Amino acid sequence: MVFAKEAQSHNDRVVASTQEEIRRLARDGNGSQPEAAAITSGLSIIGKIVGRGALTIFGRVEGEIHASHVVIAAGAHMVGDVVAEELTVGGNLKGTVRANRVKINGTGVVEGDIFHRTLAIEENARFEGASRRNENAIETPARVQIN
Repeated sequence: MVFAKEAQSHNDRVVASTQEEIRRLARDGNGSQPEAAAITSGLSIIGKIVGRGALTIFGRVEGEIHASHVVIAAGAHMVGDVVAEELTVGGNLKGTVRANRVKINGTGVVEGDIFHRTLAIEENARFEGASRRNENAIETPARVQIN
C-alpha cells in the first residue's frame, strides 16, 4: 500500500513540524524559563484560557484564548476567539483571530476573520473569511490581566 505509507509519512512530517514549533517557542523566551502548556488530544475545554506563555492545542477548545504564542496542532479543533502575539494553525479554527504574526500550515483550516501584522498561508491550507492588516493587531499579552 503505497498510499498508506505516503499518508503516514505526511502525518510524521506534520507531527515533527509541530514538535519543532514547540521547541522554537520554548527557545524564544526572554532568558528565563518560559511558561508553556498543552491541551492533549484527549482533552476538551470550554471557557476562557489566559496566559503569558506558549499554548499548544492537540485537543478541542471552545471559548477564548489569550496567550503569547498559540499553536493549534493538526487534528486539533478551536471554536472561538484567539488573541496572541503569534498564532500557528495546523488544525481547525473557527472564530476571530487577533495576532501580530499568523501562520496557517498546509493542514490548517481557518473559518473567520483574521486581524494581523503578518499573515502566511501555506499551500493546501484553507482560509475562509476576511483578512485585515493592522500594525497593532493586539495588545501585547503582557498587558493581559491574569486574575
